Amino acid sequence: MLHLGTLSLHPHVVFELMAYSIGFQIWRRRQKQQPSLTSAKYKIWLLVAVVLGAALGARALAWLETPFDPLTGQWIPPGKTIAGGLLGGWAAIEFIKKKLGITQRTGDSYVIPLCIGIALGRIGCFLTGLDDHTYGIASSLPWGVDFGDGIPRHPTQLYEALWLMALLPLGEVIRKIRAWPSGLGFQAFITAYCAFRLGIEFLKPTLKIYLGLSAIQWASLIGLLCGLYQIKKLLAPPLADREDN
Repeated sequence: MLHLGTLSLHPHVVFELMAYSIGFQIWRRRQKQQPSLTSAKYKIWLLVAVVLGAALGARALAWLETPFDPLTGQWIPPGKTIAGGLLGGWAAIEFIKKKLGITQRTGDSYVIPLCIGIALGRIGCFLTGLDDHTYGIASSLPWGVDFGDGIPRHPTQLYEALWLMALLPLGEVIRKIRAWPSGLGFQAFITAYCAFRLGIEFLKPTLKIYLGLSAIQWASLIGLLCGLYQIKKLLAPPLADREDN
């Protein structure tokens, strides 16, 4: 617990609120730098879609990831997972854009808010310890962390925070290279994040009950392949140029 005078605050709640509030404010500022959509109501629909999609994806994937307690075999209520929230929000916003006929790429403004927001959330996960179920397997490395059970473990929460900080310049660099198409920053981010989650899950004591992989790993693999496909589409030369060649 984090202590502020006589007030005791759960670290996960504190850092999750920081993640949402800081990430949202950064997103708002970056939205102002992005050309406006045809109608203001479209922005509302996009925001509603991403929030609902993220909420549903976070819960659904968390339940698939751990449908039962591996020790007791009892079914447990779903928690939340960042991977599910990210992929669910992405799927929802692409769906609503197609329904509304929006062709403008809107994802680049999310890259920096997502990097900072998820990294802050992972610090909260780290400080929560064993109760958060995001720790790694046992490790003999010097930076192994004992979360309270006497076993030094990989601090996978901090690995993810560091990876996100490494990705932080991605959106800004791609945005400033005007020759690169809009939307490339987000697709590069989602691809890099999914690749990381696919690998880092091998360092977590999660249930690998789906052909040797966890639900998050399968979702990450799908997200990785979709991201690579979108990058290929964005970087492909226009049809007219291909016909000239």
